[in-house]
Amino acid sequence: MKYLIRNSLIIAVSCLFAAGVAGCSGKSDAPLFLESKRKGGEADAPVKDVPADILSSQKAFTNISKKVTPSVVNISTISRKKMVQPFFEMNPFFEDFFGAPQARRDKSLGSGFLISKDGYIVTNDHVVRDAESIQVKLSNDKVYDAKVVGGDTKTDIAVIKINVADLPAAVLGDSDKLEVGQWAIAIGNPFGLDRTMTVGVISATGRSNVGIETYENFIQTDASINPGNSGGPLLNVYGEVIGINTAIVASGQGIGFAIPINMAKPVFAQLIQKGSVSRGYMGVTIQPMTEELSKSFGLKQARGALVNGIIKGSPAEKAGILQGDVITALNGADVKDPSHLQRLVAEAGVGKAVKVTLFREGKTIELNMTLTSADSAPRQRRDSGAGRQQGGNADLLGLVVEEAESGGGVVVTEVVKGGVAAEAGIRRGDLIVTINRKRVSSKAEYVRIIQQAGQSGGLTLLVRRGDASIYFALRTR
Repeated sequence: MKYLIRNSLIIAVSCLFAAGVAGCSGKSDAPLFLESKRKGGEADAPVKDVPADILSSQKAFTNISKKVTPSVVNISTISRKKMVQPFFEMNPFFEDFFGAPQARRDKSLGSGFLISKDGYIVTNDHVVRDAESIQVKLSNDKVYDAKVVGGDTKTDIAVIKINVADLPAAVLGDSDKLEVGQWAIAIGNPFGLDRTMTVGVISATGRSNVGIETYENFIQTDASINPGNSGGPLLNVYGEVIGINTAIVASGQGIGFAIPINMAKPVFAQLIQKGSVSRGYMGVTIQPMTEELSKSFGLKQARGALVNGIIKGSPAEKAGILQGDVITALNGADVKDPSHLQRLVAEAGVGKAVKVTLFREGKTIELNMTLTSADSAPRQRRDSGAGRQQGGNADLLGLVVEEAESGGGVVVTEVVKGGVAAEAGIRRGDLIVTINRKRVSSKAEYVRIIQQAGQSGGLTLLVRRGDASIYFALRTR
């Protein structure tokens, strides 16, 4: 009887709880969920009037995905790497006891995009570098073996090829016309997730000195780029490729970098034509213009590249460029800094005549020059130029010097910690060649120039360090 009463109470409570939903009989006319009228249901959408510009933007993104995704490919590689054996590997008897060091097979994923109907694909060099085998999966899920046509480590661009015809090729745009704030769309293979599309904006253009490649002119975007996106296309709202997704900042979110397509086109064109890349060569060593150097040279802005050395027999020497010249433009394009000049010269091409604009002794002059191949450039030896350290009283720069044995200039034998020269970066062993563009021939002349020039509060020293020449701007007060 006790159990019968309890069960009756439970049934009664359950009926009350479900009365508005299904009733005790289990039957109800109320729907289990609400379906939108836009799909034939009876419920109104929460937002009825969506702004037309939002709808058009959404439609644009879906159109880009439909049109461009077929030209985006997924790349998987297998490479063999030697396993590091701890402790004893360097012992000459290691292999006698343990055998040859084993190699492991590494798999990696990346992205790329078709640039021709006959199977040429552009990607990053680091995606396919040292790969034993490469497979490419198209948007129709068909997989093909690929071979490397050529790669360029200095720009991190590579071209691979599959033997298939009538493929959907991507359309290349104009990255020189990009503006900050424009839409940026990335399509790739992040973490192996096929053909993922992300949307953001162009955050910045012309990013250099990032430390990723030799020639840098990156597009920065906040469109999500993750491992596996490397080599995939960065697109504009027209579906045109404006960049090659290359790198991310691991410690930050929303910071991705892409190689501008205008910078990449001549690179992968050469890779397709001859399997390698040749770049223009001027034959100068250069350094940045700081505010102090700009003032000492009489320039209004800290822009351009300061020539601190000329390679013998180079195009620069033949054209008449001198040590101490500031290169401000090349073929009419203003030079921002040394890395910018390096890129402009490389892109100008081998055997091309260029016009170099210089600032020399307060005047702007122009010189004509024919660039040669960078492959013919002599290798420059760099060292710290360690010198002898002696005691003695330091001068107002915080230096102790002695005359160079070869004649011409003075050698720094001691640098006072915390002194003006030390703060500027002068090292023991440096050879001071000029002060305020006046040649130093002896220690006595060095002392005289320092005393005279030091009264002005600023000095510009040309220093020889190993095979390199470097300008330093020092403030004495």
